[in-house]
Amino acid sequence: MLDIGITRPAQGRVIAGVCAGLAPRFGLDPLILRVVFAVSLFFGGAGALVYAVLWVLMPSEK
Repeated sequence: MLDIGITRPAQGRVIAGVCAGLAPRFGLDPLILRVVFAVSLFFGGAGALVYAVLWVLMPSEK
């Protein structure tokens, strides 16, 4: 598991909670990260791969 103090929250998830977990770490609104991941789908799809990897590696809040 990824142990850098980032967890996917139990509340406020849209798909898997990756953006909701990353947003506080970077001081951003989760919506901004969701838009970045969505836009990245149109530029090679690397964002989808990053999102999937983070989904697997980020622990979920209990």
